[in-house]
Amino acid sequence: MTASRTATSWFVSDMVKITTDMWLKGWDERNGGNISFRLHDRDVEPYLAEWREPRVLPLSDPLPDLAGQYFLVTGSGKYFRNIQLDPEANLGVIRVLPGGNAIEVSWGYSDGGVPTSELSAHLKSHRERRRAACGDRGAIVHCHATNLIALSYVLQFSTENVTRALWEGSTECLVVFPEGIGTMEWMVPGTTSIGDATAEKMKKHPLVLWQFHGVFGSGRTLDEAFGLIDTAEKSAEILVRLIAMGDARHTISTQNLLALAKHFNVTPLASAMALDGWQMAGVSAPTVRGLRRRA
Repeated sequence: MTASRTATSWFVSDMVKITTDMWLKGWDERNGGNISFRLHDRDVEPYLAEWREPRVLPLSDPLPDLAGQYFLVTGSGKYFRNIQLDPEANLGVIRVLPGGNAIEVSWGYSDGGVPTSELSAHLKSHRERRRAACGDRGAIVHCHATNLIALSYVLQFSTENVTRALWEGSTECLVVFPEGIGTMEWMVPGTTSIGDATAEKMKKHPLVLWQFHGVFGSGRTLDEAFGLIDTAEKSAEILVRLIAMGDARHTISTQNLLALAKHFNVTPLASAMALDGWQMAGVSAPTVRGLRRRA
């Protein structure tokens, strides 16, 4: 069967690449993870003629602010490892209908599938990130990044503490996400409540960590959203190894972080910068300071 023109479009090709890369990294086992990419009218215009007989699906919450907008979205229950094999069955282009009460499936989900069960979290996060960062396009990426999840079990779980730990874990983190990483205590996935809570965090943070579950990252492009998560996950991997070795004996200091912020002209999250190191859960003093005193 000949692939449709849409299946070979630049935006579907970009989605195939990122989902394959994420599966190879081990972030998206089975049907874990989901991605959405907001498309401009000019992106879809060349393909409109082949999009016929769209299916209409209701939205759990009306989103009138997004009416008329197109999104490329991974399908519910779809395995990232299979997207490269059959994009048209595993991906879909949806459009939010006037009034924001429903979507139409313009292309894809060729086996009768539907968008990800986390669609509410995606669409609401798109709305907030567009307000915060502007731009015609935007990507929201959710995955099960192994080391970030591991840290959610052992770090004192607050936006400030997790942010500070990641900043100290890898030099580039403060530069890549100076706004910090928002944290959310465990919630049932696929619900309106988790969608609302995620979008609320996305008002201030481009990256949100769901405790014991995974991470949401945002960016103007798929590459940018992927790179944001990749950077945080690399720092988390370093921290996991340090904790396994008995924690750090040295660390990036507050003065180091301030120098980074000045050089790269970014404004770091003040509440994370105010901390004197980071803490493990159940430990009253900052972990690194305590270990330095014993070393």
